[in-house]
Amino acid sequence: MIRIGNEILEVGIHPKGAELQHLVHKQLGLSYMWKGDPAFWGKFSPVLFPIVGTLKNDRFSYQGKEYSLSRHGFARDRVFEVEEQSNERAVFLLKSDTQSLSIFPFPFEFRLIYELAGNVLSVTYEVKNPSENDLLFSVGGHPAFAVPLVGNTSYSDYYLQFNKKEKAPRWPISPEGCIQNQPIPLFENEDKLPLTKELFLQDALVFKNLAPSEVSLKCDLHHHGWTFDFAEFPFLGIWAAKQADFV
Repeated sequence: MIRIGNEILEVGIHPKGAELQHLVHKQLGLSYMWKGDPAFWGKFSPVLFPIVGTLKNDRFSYQGKEYSLSRHGFARDRVFEVEEQSNERAVFLLKSDTQSLSIFPFPFEFRLIYELAGNVLSVTYEVKNPSENDLLFSVGGHPAFAVPLVGNTSYSDYYLQFNKKEKAPRWPISPEGCIQNQPIPLFENEDKLPLTKELFLQDALVFKNLAPSEVSLKCDLHHHGWTFDFAEFPFLGIWAAKQADFV
């Protein structure tokens, strides 16, 4: 585990998948990350690269040849090189190799940069194309945050608060894991999404090009929570495993 920290936050990132597994507010004693219980979902914050989601039949064609990629790609299962580490910053690097090129025929350099500034943890995804040819990819994060966050509260005491009102529908996911063509109404000029375990019984809530750029976890029974900034990402998914205590 690679650890960075300051006077407020303590962060742990595992080189396998460059996965954020530990995020603690030292002054409050609050642990924000899901515990990774394999009975529900044994991950913490997998990195999604070179695809996000599922390909139809897990396959794609490029320049007349067919390739197979499993859901969310392979980066989460590969060990990243720790390229740089200091007290408040760590840089992880994954490069294409013979194994990756056999299933994803594009050279790449993929960096994850974790950096602390006060009570803010920033995560930067940097993809470099070392080739003269196009590099086709998608990239995303999949962090799971603990809900409830503090004792004596329940899952349904919490809600997601967006920084703008929205009228967007959700895009349902098929049983095969692909985004369907017809959206389902959800937000009707609202900026608040109450959390319930039933909300995710039909998989993730997927949104495209939302007006909001921030979402916060809140609870009216206490003042603790967090704010997640997704300003440069065009798609947002909100999900929890069935009956699991995270979002």
